[in-house]
Amino acid sequence: MSKLDELISSYQDEAKKLNIAIDSDLLTKVTKGLGPSVYNADSAKVASSDQTELDRIKTNFLIGKLGLADGPKLDEAIQEVVNTFGSSSRNKHRALFYYLLVKKFGKESVYN
Repeated sequence: MSKLDELISSYQDEAKKLNIAIDSDLLTKVTKGLGPSVYNADSAKVASSDQTELDRIKTNFLIGKLGLADGPKLDEAIQEVVNTFGSSSRNKHRALFYYLLVKKFGKESVYN
């Protein structure tokens, strides 16, 4: 099993713990889209207590990658995903976090 497959498997396990149904193909595409950052222990997770990081997710991913218009709905969606994980959880895997945002906004077509 490759390192990527191991990561995706761990994300799927985490999603099961959170009671989230996962589209494995989409999760794989989102994970691959994050490039080497998923292999770095620090960048592989989202620090939800860091407003700068949340702003970066909004600007670079939601607006830049998914093509969404800026507005309060983006901040609300990010907060909703943070709440899905639980604000005290240290395992907010970036790939799973982004996957949930893609699903939330129905932007799966970006990864086709």
